[in-house]
Amino acid sequence: NSHGKEVLETNRNTTQSNMMTKNRNVKASTALLAAALMLSAGISSNGAAVSAFTTTTPLQRTAMVAGNRKSTTFVSQSSSSIQEKSLVLTDEEVSPIIRLKKGEKEKVVNAFGAWCAIVSILTGPPWALAMAIVNALADKYEDFDPNRAVYDYTGKVWSRVFLSLISSYPEITGDVKGLKERDGACLYVANHASWLDIPVICTVLDPVFKFISKAELSGVPCIGQQLTGGHHILIERDDRRSQLRTFKEGVKWLKSGVPLMAFPEGKRSQDGKLMDFKGGMFSLAVKVGVPVVPITLSNTHAVMPSNALFPVQSGGDGVLRVHVHDPIYPEGKTDSEIADEVRKAFMSKLPADQQPVEPVVVEEEEISEIVADAIISENNSTGKKVATS
Repeated sequence: NSHGKEVLETNRNTTQSNMMTKNRNVKASTALLAAALMLSAGISSNGAAVSAFTTTTPLQRTAMVAGNRKSTTFVSQSSSSIQEKSLVLTDEEVSPIIRLKKGEKEKVVNAFGAWCAIVSILTGPPWALAMAIVNALADKYEDFDPNRAVYDYTGKVWSRVFLSLISSYPEITGDVKGLKERDGACLYVANHASWLDIPVICTVLDPVFKFISKAELSGVPCIGQQLTGGHHILIERDDRRSQLRTFKEGVKWLKSGVPLMAFPEGKRSQDGKLMDFKGGMFSLAVKVGVPVVPITLSNTHAVMPSNALFPVQSGGDGVLRVHVHDPIYPEGKTDSEIADEVRKAFMSKLPADQQPVEPVVVEEEEISEIVADAIISENNSTGKKVATS
């Protein structure tokens, strides 16, 4: 009997090992398929075929576009000086060729934006197809992609391809090594000034993570498919129950070891300037005891301003910048103290035209009530389980 148990255990371990190897191979093949599907649609910014787009590790990548070769350099630290000159273009410099008006709001498209639209049209369908393939595999194989890591990776591939094709791959600086080697859950936070922030963030955050995003984005082509299919957290801004649900979902992901990514301002800044933080965001980190990693995004508002339907200028040559700050640990700190450290980190790297006009504060109202409701709800749920047992 003892010998038989050992044989069974050996066979079980061998089977599990073979399944893990098979899953890794399927994941790798799927990621390569997703990249191939999107790259097959790519053409370079001067209209010629892309001659090279090689990927090593996310933090050693050099994006090269034929006819207009530009390399992305990763360094340990950037200059401590703040960029004083604004890179925002005037309306005359933008030179719109299309103006779309709806009431008092206006969206513009210039020649560069038209090219970006073409790139989006060419790369969008392959991205959608890649998501559909991965989703089908996940439905067929229960253990294939439980956290939707492979599914989400298709979006990261699209982001890097898109930014490379429009010559806008960002310069990445700061604690890049720590970001690469960090293991376990954390809360990534970044300032929010443009639609371009999401693909830019995806150039640096390679491990699986979940966005806390506004629910309206679920209707945007491809992006909505990525958010819903990737099981990201969608929040209704003015719905208290949605806020409570968001808190509970966030705690669940963090406790399972999956990082979260959020914009503490709660919405995009219309002029690029850092805005007040919405309350409650850092309660997630305090509740679970995970570090907060601030990430400063510079000049995305200049490349794709709030009145533009697509980017209006290239973000290459160091225009777009991403700076990864050292992690902030929540032990012994309040939400406000963490928010203050995050704010100071953002401001240390933001250009002059993105610095807040007034001191940024954290909106404290209703935070304690929302967090308290979430904790009470969780405790009640736990109590019911104990009583049942």
